[in-house]
Parts: sequence; C-alpha cells; structure tokens
Amino acid sequence: MRIETRKLLDKSFSGAGWISVFLMVAALAIILLPIAWRGAGAFVFRATVEHRRMMLELFGVGDPAEVSAETAAAAEARRPIYDMLARFRAELSAMPVADRRRMAGRLAQLENALRDLLGPLPGDPIPVLPRQRYGQTRWDRALKKLETVLFRETWDYSDPTRMGRKVMVPRAEDFKGTSLEPFFADVKMRVADMLRPKLAFYWRFLTDESRDSHFFGGIWPEMLGTIYLTIGAAMFAVPMGIISAVYLTEYAGDDRLTGALRTFIGALAGVPSIVFGLFGLAFFINTMKVSQSKSVLAGSLTLALLILPTIIRASEEAIRAVPAAYKEAALSLGAGKGRTIITVVLPAAMPGILTGIIISMGRAAGETAPIIFTAAVSVGDPLSLLETLSQPTPALPWNVYNMCTEHQKLDELRHVQFGMVLVLVMVVLALNVAAIWLRARISRKLKG
Repeated sequence: MRIETRKLLDKSFSGAGWISVFLMVAALAIILLPIAWRGAGAFVFRATVEHRRMMLELFGVGDPAEVSAETAAAAEARRPIYDMLARFRAELSAMPVADRRRMAGRLAQLENALRDLLGPLPGDPIPVLPRQRYGQTRWDRALKKLETVLFRETWDYSDPTRMGRKVMVPRAEDFKGTSLEPFFADVKMRVADMLRPKLAFYWRFLTDESRDSHFFGGIWPEMLGTIYLTIGAAMFAVPMGIISAVYLTEYAGDDRLTGALRTFIGALAGVPSIVFGLFGLAFFINTMKVSQSKSVLAGSLTLALLILPTIIRASEEAIRAVPAAYKEAALSLGAGKGRTIITVVLPAAMPGILTGIIISMGRAAGETAPIIFTAAVSVGDPLSLLETLSQPTPALPWNVYNMCTEHQKLDELRHVQFGMVLVLVMVVLALNVAAIWLRARISRKLKG
C-alpha cells in the first residue's frame, strides 16, 4: 500500500475517532446536564418560612427563637387577607339564596387554593397529614400555587372542530363588586412577606428520612438500601466470579465442556434483567425461602447472579493478560500451582479484576427490574444490618421509577425525583472513577 494512502486512511480513522468521541460527549451532556441542573434543586433552592418551620417541628433542625420570630412576622403579613375572608363570610348571610350558594362554592374553591399556598386557615382543625399542615416550603412551588389562587382553570369548547382549550380566568372577576375584590391584588403584593423566601442549602437531603411520601425530608432510606443491595451483591458475586475465572483459565482444559460453560456465561450476560428478577422471586423466595417475602438478602442474591457473568469475564481476561513468564518464574522457584495463582497471578491481574468488580457494582446499584420482585418497597425506614436478612428496603432506582409511575403528586415532587436521579448517577460515576483510580494505583505498584 502506498505511503500516501496509509496516511490518508490514518487521518480518516483518527478523524472518525474524534467525531465519535465528540458525539458521545455531546450525548452525555444532553442527558446529564438537565439531570444535574434539576437535581441540584433538591439541595439548593429558595426556602419559605414554612420550610424552616417544618424542619424545626419534624426534624428538630433550626433556631427556635428565629423561626418563631419569622412565623410571627409571616402571620402578621397574612392577617389582612384573612380579615378580608372573614368579612366576606359575614356578607354571605345577607345575600339572596341563589347568590349565596354560588358565592359559597367559589369561596370554598378559593380557600382550598389558599390552603395549598399558606397552610391551614384560621379556625381550621389541625390536619393529620404533614402535607396539609404546612404551606408551600419552596418558593418556586409557591409561585405556581399563587397562580391557582389568582386564577381558576376552565375549558373553552366553543370550537367544535378542535379539542377543548384551557383558559385561566381571574378569580377577581368571580367576586367583582364584593368586599373580596381587592383580595387578589393584596395577595399578589404580600406573597413574599407572607412566605419570606430565603436561599437555602439543604445538604440533609442525603441524610434525612422522608416524611409523608417524600413531601418532606430526604432520601437516606433509599441511599442506605442501595448501598446494602450493591455491597450484598458484590459479597456473593465476587468470590464466585474470581474462583470461576481461575478455574476456567488455569484448570479447565479447552474441551467441549469448557466451551459450553463459556457459552452459558456469555448467554447469562445477555439475559434481560427482569428475567433475573422473576428467577429471584421464584427460586430464592418461593423455593429456597431465604426470607418470607421481599428482603435485602433476596435482592442481593438476585443482583449477584446478574453481575456474576460480567465479573467472570473481566476476571478471566485479566488473568489471561498476566505474562506467562510470571507463572514460569514462580514454578521454577518451587511454588505449587495454587500458591503461584494466589501469590503471583491474582495480584498481577488485580487491576483488571477490580475494574470489572467495581463496574459491576455500578450496574447493580442502578438496576430496577431485579429488585422489583425481590427487595424494593416504595417507602420504609432505614434498616439495620440484621434487618436486611428479612426486611425489604427502599432503593434509589426503584423509587425513581415508582415516583414516575405511581405518585399522585409527582408534579410537586419533581425536585425529589431528579435529586434521586442525580445521586444515583453520582454513585455510579464515583464507582467508575474509583475503578480507574484503583487500576492506575495498583498498576503503578506492580511496576515498582
């Protein structure tokens, strides 16, 4: 082949490689940057006085004197609008029956919207659910709830050729000519004084337990459950994976049985993860009875089977990459085969083995399907080590999926959902970075 043609091909392949890298980085940026931006909202946001009051009452965090002073100031700012509501209720009794019924219905809708924004109104009984006990704890959500106070939603079906069109009608028009007409301008003007937003860094999102189905608090049970499942899967899969790889590379011959074993291992690596979940339910829970129902133990065993083929393959390739001279030198000095494997081959192959192990742990941490039937629940308390043998646990991947599909108030909890996704991505990224760092560190030590 001519030199010019080789140079042209080299440049073409190099250019294609750089283009591929650029496209991959761009794809990752498109996917990860929105997650990072919206997930950061779980940690950094403008918190209202309702948030500070909630943190003090539910979690015991904050300065009681300062929160009491802020609550009193917010109550003082709210008093004029509560007085307007009281005066209008008094006016209702003097209205004709038809007008009274119409206005009472409109007033009830307005009061419900105001409860969502500010919490219980004066005279209301103390609600049972924490979500009804407090107003909006985040300023961004408060502004959205303010819209429901100022406007009511209706639908325009005047055009029969098109679907209904949503129309936002100012509520002030519903109370025109009454003492409540200036109420809406007053609420809009006073909303900042009534909620007193301040920039907050909520690092306790990682360490607080959730309250009232993630309306308040953090994701500590989910984080702890993910850690339990990931470490548990590694505890079962790593010894079996390394032993299997040693057998296949050092003891098994190149016969049909060994070829069949490698084929089966490769096939297992391609089995859909939901199949492992169903197998874990049928075998570990229903047949082996490792627990009465879902448990961290059953989930860990299922995830161990999921990542076992990857660990075997990575360990096998790492062992095969050890130079034959290392083994020959050890055997020539009188070491037996087992001693040579333990003291020479495995330490030399450790960078590749660790890389496979940690990447497999990253996969186990992010899997949802295998733990649906074996380990995960939507809500729960943090488990002790002993409880992992018999109790299920919340987990980040499952709770992200569950919130997307089943939570009735997902629009109000997007920050929690994206916060979970961000934490899960960071956990997987940290495991991959750890794999790179360990591989480089051990390689340097082996080279001396």
